[in-house]
Amino acid sequence: MKNKLNIYDKILFPVVTEKSTNMSELNKITFKVPLGSNKKSLKNSVEKLFKVNVIKINIINKKTRYKISRGKKISKKGYKKAIITLKKGQNIDLTTGL
Repeated sequence: MKNKLNIYDKILFPVVTEKSTNMSELNKITFKVPLGSNKKSLKNSVEKLFKVNVIKINIINKKTRYKISRGKKISKKGYKKAIITLKKGQNIDLTTGL
């Protein structure tokens, strides 16, 4: 049986870094998304939630990293990040909640 995610479950939270805020001037918003999400489902959920037009979606998979600290192997869990390009003139206000 396939896992069905609700449209609110497709976007975990926005990534707010210096690079992502600079990209917001180019109509690009960055979100952390679940590992099982794909471009088509992300596009549908972003358009329904925020009522914007999505032009393009780039998905980046960050792999799990391992590091040795004080003789112990420590892992930093991997995640999936989506960079969503919006139609010119549209934006998403990340300061307000859903």
